[in-house]
Amino acid sequence: MTNSPSRPIRVMLVDDHTMVRRGLATFLKAFDDLELAGEAESGKVAIQLCAEVLPDVILMDMVMPDMDGAAATRAIRQQFPQVQVIALTSFKEGDLVKHALEAGAIGYLLKDVSADELVQAIRGAHAGRATLSPEAAQALVETTNQSPAPGPNLTEREREVLALMVEGLNNTQIAGRLTVSSSTIKSHVSNILSKLGVASRTEAVSLALRSRLIP
Repeated sequence: MTNSPSRPIRVMLVDDHTMVRRGLATFLKAFDDLELAGEAESGKVAIQLCAEVLPDVILMDMVMPDMDGAAATRAIRQQFPQVQVIALTSFKEGDLVKHALEAGAIGYLLKDVSADELVQAIRGAHAGRATLSPEAAQALVETTNQSPAPGPNLTEREREVLALMVEGLNNTQIAGRLTVSSSTIKSHVSNILSKLGVASRTEAVSLALRSRLIP
């Protein structure tokens, strides 16, 4: 996609720090093919503003109060699929990168990115090209290669049952505490053992304590 001089790329800034937005707004003025479409200080405001200004590209902070950048990105991409989102953050943890990309972000850059790299990423996003900072790419690879932690697929109810198992309660006592039948608890316990890959309640409790599955 080529950019017509008469149609600059409209960029929206989302960051809870005023100074960051001010710096990025000044940065955009240095390029004839970029234009500030609007600024938002939170994910919720970003969703509302996006509907009003319909930017081409959004520079989205990932860690913000109330609604984080991944949640805002997901909502915006669902409502406005033509809008491209670049995560621009100080954090390079693999889980953050993964969540941003799963939410629909086309790029992930750190805030120490050079002006040239940032403008190229904005132009690339507008053209449908993804950009990942080297640090983000490395973190994503490391996260992908990690063995999944035991127990992440436990349901909320199964976690409740496991917590009571850790307290030393038997099935009948757990059933009484949760006001369900003993057969229901027996089924939950069976699922817990299967998901944790253990053969007994004792092993399940031990693993729960070692892996801190229970808060």
